[in-house]
Amino acid sequence: MKPAEGQEQAGPPVATRVPVSLGPRSYEIAIGHGLLPALDRLLPADIRHGRLAVVADARVAGLFGPILREALARLACPVTYLEVPPGEASKNFRMLERICSQLLEAGIARDDHVLAFGGGMVGDLAGLAAALVRRGVGLVQIPTTLLAQVDSAVGGKTAINMPAGKNLVGSFHQPRLVISDLDLLATLPARERRAGLAEVAKYGLIADESFWAWLTGGGLAAMDAGKKEALLHGIATSCRIKADIVAADEREESGRRFLLNLGHSFAHALEKAVRYDSARLLHGEAVAVGLVLAAELSAALGHAEPVLAEEVAGALAAIGLPTTIAQAFGDDRPTAAGLMAAMGQDKKIRAGRLRFVLLERPGRAFVTAEVDPQRVAAILVRSGARQG
Repeated sequence: MKPAEGQEQAGPPVATRVPVSLGPRSYEIAIGHGLLPALDRLLPADIRHGRLAVVADARVAGLFGPILREALARLACPVTYLEVPPGEASKNFRMLERICSQLLEAGIARDDHVLAFGGGMVGDLAGLAAALVRRGVGLVQIPTTLLAQVDSAVGGKTAINMPAGKNLVGSFHQPRLVISDLDLLATLPARERRAGLAEVAKYGLIADESFWAWLTGGGLAAMDAGKKEALLHGIATSCRIKADIVAADEREESGRRFLLNLGHSFAHALEKAVRYDSARLLHGEAVAVGLVLAAELSAALGHAEPVLAEEVAGALAAIGLPTTIAQAFGDDRPTAAGLMAAMGQDKKIRAGRLRFVLLERPGRAFVTAEVDPQRVAAILVRSGARQG
């Protein structure tokens, strides 16, 4: 609804702002309530006056598209609306080519912007298209899932999946702005909300023991219940941790950003085993199992006390997340050999050796390639993978 003639439009709503400090590519993460209806006031002036293309998850477009369209209708710039089918299976070359073609047909130029509106799949897919079209156009991330708000929308990683593995074709392409409206989480299915909490737990484990203590002391349960104060605290803290790590190691050159992959070597192999079928296994569910496997491997190698793996598994199980391969897959369990082969395509491989993120204690993680593959296979079998 447009303001009456002669009446000034109100300023943008109050939001917690987390800076991502990357020199000329720096940007902010705006976190708060009521941000989507005020999108036209949150966008910087140069974005508001250029051409826009919204790439939306079809399910999200059905839920929140009218609010987005009403906000953007108050701008004078032309807007193109594109939709992609929901689910991780849309992260493929065919869909990427379609989005790129549609952006070119819409006349999106290098000083125009793509608005990624949806969960992690849309952020990855639209972000990669923005990185490729005309060798890079502007990008704004508007994540609508908990997992995307705390992880995938922040940091500039964009990618699609390949038959060989997850996120193997991609680029680093930082957004101009991330807008995380907590109100959009109210309609998130409970399963997806809990999946996002696995990524939140990861941040406490890799970088902040006090945050882990808050999470295990009731924070995870409060976030799962949708408590506003808990959601704001958990999401903002997660974003601050990731922003600090990305600022220190944007392109994974020093090794610090590898810490963000705690549990993910296992998780990506588990997702490949179900052919990226989100109905069978969500990314966050795979991460939950991966976090427990990483803690168990850490203990098996003598880096952490065995009680740590029990603590991690207990915290995740308490909010309904799977913590073993057997729980995640039921009777259709993958083989340990198949999972090991999938991990052999992991992006963290250097000089032919897979690097693992391991734990010493909550808040203290490190990266190492000194891991015997047989120890990894044994951990997988103990979690429920079939022999062979």
